[in-house]
Amino acid sequence: MSEPRTPVLDLNTDPLACSAWIARFLKARGIDRVFGLQGGHIQPIWDHAARLGIRIVDVRHEGAAVHMAHAHAELTGSLGVAMVTAGPGVTNTVTAVANAGLARAPVLLIGGCPPRPQANMGPLQDIPHVDILRPVTRHARTLRVPEQVVRELDEAVARAMGDLGEPGPVYVEIPTDVLRASVPEALVLEEWMRPKPRRRLLPDPAAVDAAVEALWSARRPLVITGRGARAASAELVRLLDATGAVYLDTQESRGLVPAEHPGFVGAMRGQAMSEADLVLVIGRKLDYQLGYGSPAVFPAARRFVRIADSAGELIDNRRGDPELLAEPALALAAILERAGNREPASDRGWAASLRRRHEERAAAAARAAATAGLGEDGKIHPMAIFAALRAVADPDHVAVADGGDLLSFARIGLESKTYLDAGAFGCLGVGVPFAVAAALAFPGRQVISVNGDGAFGLNAMEVDTAVRHGARAVFVVSNNAAWNIERFDQETNYGGRVVGTLLAHADYAALGRALGAHGERVERPEELRPALERALARAPAVVDVLTSRTAVSSDAKKGLGFVPDLQPLLAWDEAEQRRRRP
Repeated sequence: MSEPRTPVLDLNTDPLACSAWIARFLKARGIDRVFGLQGGHIQPIWDHAARLGIRIVDVRHEGAAVHMAHAHAELTGSLGVAMVTAGPGVTNTVTAVANAGLARAPVLLIGGCPPRPQANMGPLQDIPHVDILRPVTRHARTLRVPEQVVRELDEAVARAMGDLGEPGPVYVEIPTDVLRASVPEALVLEEWMRPKPRRRLLPDPAAVDAAVEALWSARRPLVITGRGARAASAELVRLLDATGAVYLDTQESRGLVPAEHPGFVGAMRGQAMSEADLVLVIGRKLDYQLGYGSPAVFPAARRFVRIADSAGELIDNRRGDPELLAEPALALAAILERAGNREPASDRGWAASLRRRHEERAAAAARAAATAGLGEDGKIHPMAIFAALRAVADPDHVAVADGGDLLSFARIGLESKTYLDAGAFGCLGVGVPFAVAAALAFPGRQVISVNGDGAFGLNAMEVDTAVRHGARAVFVVSNNAAWNIERFDQETNYGGRVVGTLLAHADYAALGRALGAHGERVERPEELRPALERALARAPAVVDVLTSRTAVSSDAKKGLGFVPDLQPLLAWDEAEQRRRRP
């Protein structure tokens, strides 16, 4: 006799349940996918969202869900949504939320929490989530009143999008009994549900005049951009043409200005920063990557001009004269219109000299990459990976870089107009989840993620997520069996005592195959290109490249791993020390 079947119940049929309203709110806001990991505390929302056709991208770790929501937000310019259950489900997201915060990525994280009647009684997975997440979010709240949940979600999304300051992640949690509560339609206002237009900050005319005077009077103007300038590419190129300024991008703004532009001098970063007499910073904080704007790093700069749509990117470390709190595209357009046909005072010879040396250095780096073979230990030089990628990748591919030491090589070798990496937080482990989100957002484009082996290991199981959800990304692992920037620091600065920084040459290709992806191990430089071609054709795929531990990155040589006292790099630190001497 067959076993009696367990009756199938449906406890989530109320169309007026708070959880149903939340799902309808997400649908109304254009959310077509939610990244998350299921649990009983959030099951009512999870179920209603799926029934409305919102795609549920279920992951293997909650932190990866937030990384994916972060990448989705950055790549699409829309809100990224993650959903996790209570207790460790929420606490597992903290690092990823902090990373999204520093990146100003608009992410809505929905968490679960115990029912109200069980509060303070020792319920399952009870912990003060809001207190934990408040320092790394723009907004964190428990939504306890059923008929106010949609209103509070409307506010949370507004905060995430930057309506009350910097955009960034927000966290809301709803007790499970609140999710099950019925909310009459009359108590949910339509204005809470509907999408809101983006606010546009216009520049102050007096500040525009001051910016024109400063920029057109400078002899050696330098423009540096960050993520806040991403929507201002056309205006940025016009400004460079009009002023004769030289240009440096940062990790956040790769691809805004074509590498062929005569103002682009990325390979001459240090000289441009040290010689510029005026620095225009657009949508970028003057953090450690820019030497905090210190006179030790910018010794010739008599003046900074700053443009951003967030006050936090105007007032850190070096104040602008002037400062334009405005949407960068609108501010640059206003500056160009006000300047008209005015002739700039810029030294075109200085700019041309920097550009010429940039081209020479970039060409030398390309030749070195193309001929990069084996390191002293007989394994593949990391730059060989990027030379092979240049040969096989579409010009329109999405590139993701993840790692410590590897990131230094990727900044030189990884060419793409759409680029994401570990960011200012140095948050390793983003490479796989970022690429999964990118491949799902742009199924018609190649997505290539290049990872150090240490960074890859942090979220390697998300290759399973890529397989299950058809995310056709290629994950390249630079497998040098070390946390190499730290290993080099130990070997160089700590008496050669190498402790806790060595890994094994684990077979990551076999791991990829075990998870259902295509997987290949590459041990010789000549094997790289055909392996990458096969991986792109059979993605999702893992290409495990045995790379040289003795190939030391520029970041390692400059002392980034050593963490100097005053500046991130030894040369800058020495200059800062000299500046402070009496």
